[in-house]
Amino acid sequence: MAAALMGPILAVLLAIWPPVAALGLDAGTGLNPAGGGVLAERLADWPEWSLPAPLPRPGRRDLVYPDVFEGTWEVRSEEVAPGSIAPLTYRVRFARNRRGELVGDRAFNAAQVGKALLGPQLLTVANDPANPNRQLATLQGDLSLESTVVGRRTEAAAGDPFIADELALQVVHGPGGTRISRVETLTRYELAALPSGPGPSGTASSAGFDQPGRLRALQWQATYPSPEDGLAAVPLSTHRFSLDLQRIPTTPLPASEGQVS
Repeated sequence: MAAALMGPILAVLLAIWPPVAALGLDAGTGLNPAGGGVLAERLADWPEWSLPAPLPRPGRRDLVYPDVFEGTWEVRSEEVAPGSIAPLTYRVRFARNRRGELVGDRAFNAAQVGKALLGPQLLTVANDPANPNRQLATLQGDLSLESTVVGRRTEAAAGDPFIADELALQVVHGPGGTRISRVETLTRYELAALPSGPGPSGTASSAGFDQPGRLRALQWQATYPSPEDGLAAVPLSTHRFSLDLQRIPTTPLPASEGQVS
């Protein structure tokens, strides 16, 4: 069971994070038809996606987020589909890397989502110290999963949502052999400050424009077959998720402790 789940899970986990939010969305795609750009066009094609996708290789640079994401958030994630699993609750955090860029703490975030979904079956998630775009997860049953981001594009403009699309190559190793897949996760974030409810501890959250107490998002995800079957591909499966992020008040860490690679 764990092996079957790890492809879509680590895509949700490692290719992090959510897409659009709030108002004016098309009932079929969740897309606000206004706006342009390569990724807006990609969303308009959902669910008729295919590979190759318009995603340049990221090299060894991580996905950089707008400053409003800095800190720790409690996330409620729910699949937008009839009969899907119960909503999940977990935490994610964003911190500065050594270049001062704001990036997701991928290992922490992946471990949080994985534990919420798999419980004790997920043992560890670790970053590759030489490449922020590669993570390794270990599971019970002598299973492991390598996830490497091989394509990425972001779009943002003043007053517009932040959109990020990542394509990850995922390799599952286990007693039954090796299985390879590709997972594309497009996320579109509503960056405007939204009305904030009680924080996770029951206290009110602060919600200035620069540091909103709450964000909402949607996430579109497609799983493709192994590149061994050809670089061109259509999805084997597609999923869409709705996420609500609530800021958790925390004491800022010193730079040496708060950095992630």
